[in-house]
Amino acid sequence: GTAVADAVCARFDKQATTVLCGPGDNGGDGYVAARLLKDRGWPVEVRNLGEPATQDAQAASARWSGPTKPLNGVLEPGVWIDALFGAGLSRPLEGPAAAAALAMAETPERVVAIDVPSGVPGDTGKPLGPAACASLTVTFHAKKPAHLLEPGHGRCGEVIVADIGLGVTDSKTMENGPELWLPRFPWPTAASHKHARGRLVVVSGEAWQTGAARLAARAGLRIGAGLVTVLSPPEALPVNAAHLEAVMLKPFETDLELEQAAKDVDAAVIGPAAGVGEPTLLNVLALARTGAALVLDADAITVFREDPEELFSLLDRDDVLTPHPGEFERLFPGLLAASPERITAARTAAERAGAVVLLKGSDTVIAAPDGRCAVNGNGSPWLATAGSGDVLSGFIGGLVAQGMESFEAACAGAWIHTEAAELHGPGLVSEDLPGLAPAVLRRLFDER
Repeated sequence: GTAVADAVCARFDKQATTVLCGPGDNGGDGYVAARLLKDRGWPVEVRNLGEPATQDAQAASARWSGPTKPLNGVLEPGVWIDALFGAGLSRPLEGPAAAAALAMAETPERVVAIDVPSGVPGDTGKPLGPAACASLTVTFHAKKPAHLLEPGHGRCGEVIVADIGLGVTDSKTMENGPELWLPRFPWPTAASHKHARGRLVVVSGEAWQTGAARLAARAGLRIGAGLVTVLSPPEALPVNAAHLEAVMLKPFETDLELEQAAKDVDAAVIGPAAGVGEPTLLNVLALARTGAALVLDADAITVFREDPEELFSLLDRDDVLTPHPGEFERLFPGLLAASPERITAARTAAERAGAVVLLKGSDTVIAAPDGRCAVNGNGSPWLATAGSGDVLSGFIGGLVAQGMESFEAACAGAWIHTEAAELHGPGLVSEDLPGLAPAVLRRLFDER
């Protein structure tokens, strides 16, 4: 309750405030916040949804001496503190609670939610019915899935995590951010040389679909890989050669020649505009025989839609799959729809595939076969443009090539990808992204 009162005072000027209190402990927190705001001179009124039903809520209510009225779904001007229901909600809102939630959804800029906006279950982020929206959510100890997964994420506004003294808990689900992987980021040293910084190859498509591979290759180079080569069908060589400088170029005609060309590399990216046909399938098999860590995207995923198990038999924990939801469905039919949320789906997929799975979206989820899972909380709408996924594959491949553990490389690549997009903002096209990465890297280097 103190954390909520402090947040309200920091965010808003002193004004009329209505605290909406439910019958449980979430409502109890509301009574505490109401009392503390009143003590600080704020004009506060409580609207309750019946009498407190838990011992803690009753104790908090007993210390509240201000005006209390029944909740009727009509909210007065001013700040609204949503203390109706918290993260444990398991049923749809009804009656006055539903009416109040709909009113809060219309003007979220005036709403501060305690734990989660009412109507949003904490474990999935998927409203079961009417649900509130807030400009600020104050939660406790750690973020819940609802704070990171859509549509809950979009309903929470800014999220403040208040320390309530619970200490460290062991969880394999995390919010993706630099604190997760920056201590192990592969920065070069004074003794580094280009061969030591990792060798990455990217497989090009045919002559008329070469751009995606070049985007991935440039991304791999910008993220720090020392040597990046586009492996190209002969007819695509002139097109690729006309657009590449620091990225090298090497031809191959058959899957056996591809295997030979990639025999000494650290990581390989295949899939961007590779084509959905037998050549791509054979090329994936060839790269798997080299022992290089694989980053598979787009067509390299779709080509196994008839027999996902064939792909899974090739993969190990160093490999990374980067599907969007449609591609995810091709490898894991029905899994996304059958899962309560994207975390469970991605984690199950990673275990089944035996590889890291990055499930793209505004709330990108990265899962490892050992159960670790991270959710990207910094999604950017500017990434909704053709080719941005190819750049992401290159970022991840470049980090893996430098020796970064694949789960952490996927997490770092996704976060840097989004930060680069936010640096540019409106008008972003995928060609911009590799060139924006150095500014993000500079910031990370200074913060390390």
